[in-house]
Amino acid sequence: MNVNGADEAVFLPLGFLWSATKAGIKASGRADLALAEAPMGASAAAMFTRNRVVAAPVEVGRAHLRKSRGRVRAVLVNAGNANCATGAAGIAVAEQSCAALGAALEAAPQFIVPSSTGIIGVPLPVEKLVKAIPAVVEGRGGDAEALKAFATAIMTTDTRMKLASAEFAAGKKTVRIAGVCKGSGMIHPNMATMLVYIFTDLEAEPVDLRAALKAAVDTTFNAISVDGDTSTNDTVLVLASGASKVKLAAVAKKFAEALRGVCASLAEQVVRDGEGAEHLVRLRISGAKSVDEARTIARSIANSPLVKTAWAGCDPNWGRILSSVGKSGVAVDAAKINIFFGPQQVCKGGVAHAFDEKQAHEYLKQAEYEIRVELGRGKSALEFLTCDLTVEYVHINADYST
Repeated sequence: MNVNGADEAVFLPLGFLWSATKAGIKASGRADLALAEAPMGASAAAMFTRNRVVAAPVEVGRAHLRKSRGRVRAVLVNAGNANCATGAAGIAVAEQSCAALGAALEAAPQFIVPSSTGIIGVPLPVEKLVKAIPAVVEGRGGDAEALKAFATAIMTTDTRMKLASAEFAAGKKTVRIAGVCKGSGMIHPNMATMLVYIFTDLEAEPVDLRAALKAAVDTTFNAISVDGDTSTNDTVLVLASGASKVKLAAVAKKFAEALRGVCASLAEQVVRDGEGAEHLVRLRISGAKSVDEARTIARSIANSPLVKTAWAGCDPNWGRILSSVGKSGVAVDAAKINIFFGPQQVCKGGVAHAFDEKQAHEYLKQAEYEIRVELGRGKSALEFLTCDLTVEYVHINADYST
């Protein structure tokens, strides 16, 4: 199996068309409305935000997937406005945009999934969406450039397009998967300010797709954090067109591996593009009693402003990490905890271990590095991706709505 990133050749799944256009929602005037269509229909599975404040398109999307029993014809995404905290009017906007696209594609509204991303609490002008639908439908294409246009149009504070793809052999046939996402800040496990769309030409039932998606998300999108904030619009949606004529049951293991590979690549691209981030940090938590326990520890470390600002300054202050392990709520024994900055052990049995501070400082200057935490409680482990917290992050989010 091969997995390619955004700068490599795209393994393009059959059975899909993509496009993007300018609806006038983004203040920048850039493309801000994106369409993904499965002309012959697709099976679908999705995971959404766990935030108790839920955006209108998430509510409508969930309802449409229930009504259609997991069948989707198209996805309509706008950037620049989250359509969240907009009340009944926001629900109406999401439903009206689905109805307008459905009419253009000759499909019932329940087969359309809406998504939005951007500022919260500002009414989304439905007239702009409806007016732009003819152009976004007219611009459909099935090549890599069309997919990249889709991926670019859904960006907000992202500084780069995020795309990953994979393919694997199934006898004499080939199955392809391509995924795109947006996400830069407001990133936290249990989904993030991410919109993720994954397309495959595999033939699968929605229930089987959901099981595969959950397994992939748990160790990828739910194992990253930029700032500890969970968004209101998070969506990970996988669509299977069936155009390869390969059934999921025949290639379940290969598909699971490829799907996880695509999700892992996209998740890493999100963290690398964290708002103002200068360092990608790979937290490797081992010796936990369960993966969930390791995830809890990792979150506690990754979301500590004290830890993250130390990373921004390349400061080998391991005490902040130890303290974050202790405040996680997990019943750790400090006397069993070991901490490593790359090859150097800096904490042994919960106390200082002699190390070269200058060498550690230089190690933390790297754009990417590894920090290991051994808990001494069990045999479970987890890799968790996060980043530092810089002055640029403050500037981006202090000025976001103005």
